[in-house]
Amino acid sequence: MKKIVIALLFIGLVITASIIFLKPTEAEQSNISLLKAKYSKKHVSSVDHSKFDILQKKFNSPQDATAACISCHTERHKEVMHSNHWNWEREEYVQGRGIVYVGKKNAINNFCIGVEGNEQSCAKCHIGFEMTSSMAPLTDPTNIDCLVCHDNSETYAKGNEMAGAPDKAVNLNLVAQKVGRPMRSNCGVCHFFGGGGNNVKHGDLESSMFEPSADIDIHMSPETSNLVCVDCHTSENHMMKGKVYSLSSMNRNRSTCEQCHTETPHDADILNEHTVKVACQTCHIPVYAKANSTKIAWDWSTAGKLKNGAPYTEEDAKGNHTYMSIKGTFTWADSLKPEYIWFNGTADHYLLGDVINDTTKPIKINTLNGSYADRDSKIIPVKIHRARQPFDPVNKMIIQPKLFSDKKGEGALWTDFNWLRAAKVGMDEVHLPFSGQLAFVKTEMYWPINHMVSSKENTLSCNQCHTRDNSRLAGLNDFYMPARDYSSIVEIGGKLIILLTLIGVMIHAGIRISTNRKSKKEVHNEI
Repeated sequence: MKKIVIALLFIGLVITASIIFLKPTEAEQSNISLLKAKYSKKHVSSVDHSKFDILQKKFNSPQDATAACISCHTERHKEVMHSNHWNWEREEYVQGRGIVYVGKKNAINNFCIGVEGNEQSCAKCHIGFEMTSSMAPLTDPTNIDCLVCHDNSETYAKGNEMAGAPDKAVNLNLVAQKVGRPMRSNCGVCHFFGGGGNNVKHGDLESSMFEPSADIDIHMSPETSNLVCVDCHTSENHMMKGKVYSLSSMNRNRSTCEQCHTETPHDADILNEHTVKVACQTCHIPVYAKANSTKIAWDWSTAGKLKNGAPYTEEDAKGNHTYMSIKGTFTWADSLKPEYIWFNGTADHYLLGDVINDTTKPIKINTLNGSYADRDSKIIPVKIHRARQPFDPVNKMIIQPKLFSDKKGEGALWTDFNWLRAAKVGMDEVHLPFSGQLAFVKTEMYWPINHMVSSKENTLSCNQCHTRDNSRLAGLNDFYMPARDYSSIVEIGGKLIILLTLIGVMIHAGIRISTNRKSKKEVHNEI
């Protein structure tokens, strides 16, 4: 009978352990299976645009193609004209500033610095046509570029320095007849090449992501889930989920890993507890710029050099420009470990006309807010792009120079190679003063790393952070991390607790032994 009871207890323990330890794993596997099933279904268009008569008529301009789109999709243009992709500014709340309008019209970056006065060149990555400094085209719905986002023929391309117009070789009728759900190529043609070249800005968005291998991105690889951008960056009424932190200030409408994976994606509770303060990307993106180099530094102060009176370029062994007369000196790197910061989803930005009194330390072009004490903050991986850019030491403002012009003599740096003239004309165009003096200051710009996700087998191990030697989180010093940090109070307290525990165990054992002997003696005496 005793053996049967023991056997039943053992079986009960096994069942209980199975429920406790296996249930989360089964739930995780079930969740992953559902996600795989959902995204393995290939999107099939319900409409064949090649059969529409209106798309057979020859389009003499891109505006003709847009007018044809609007004739059927009668309200979509109104949605687009309220979207982030269309407007070059939007209303944001910024702590310390209040409600302000922030966007490419007034936000400075430390790549090509600013848009105003350079619209013809910058508009290659805008979903509109005929962009000028007046911004008048923003009010005309036929200037919406429907095809750049919806082309499924993969033949559409914007022209260089054509104010947003397509290349003249594009067959507009062919493209219009082959439109559909946006693919990686539609998004990537702008987002992979921002800043003037492949992988210049983000570090985790570049040409390899058109068809990435599984080791480059586990989500977007055709070998695995084959996700496209709009699977995560979903939209409603042409408002895309997810905003770039170089411009967005408020913690809203973000695209997150938890959308699919939930806040407790792991089978181990200790890992799920990490997600309270550690973003998924921190562990799951151990390196970025996996396939192609990314720009990590830009020195504008060296721009303007000529050889035999003509501009020139220099390249490294990988074909990356290390010097350009029009832009200065560049530093590139690949297979980079991210840097890490606290971030709560809100940000501040350097805006045109902001006065900087302290230039002894780098100016933060965008400040990503957060700290350990902030309950909404998590540790995220970032690329920090460092630059030297033009500055007015008298008015104490970062200068937005005139960069582009389609002809010489208008003061554009890229044609006239005169810094003082480019600074004067550029500041005049944004209606800000220029003292006539030119300096260069150090700046930093923060780019969160969200793509190039590794498989779970290739994520960070515990000891890459929890170590005193070369911890990945060595730069975050506002909290105590076990195995990384030394605290005499914690060390002494821990040893004291262990000692007291041992003493307690010994006392308890002594009492038990003494009590047991006393009980045996009393029983013996009774006998």
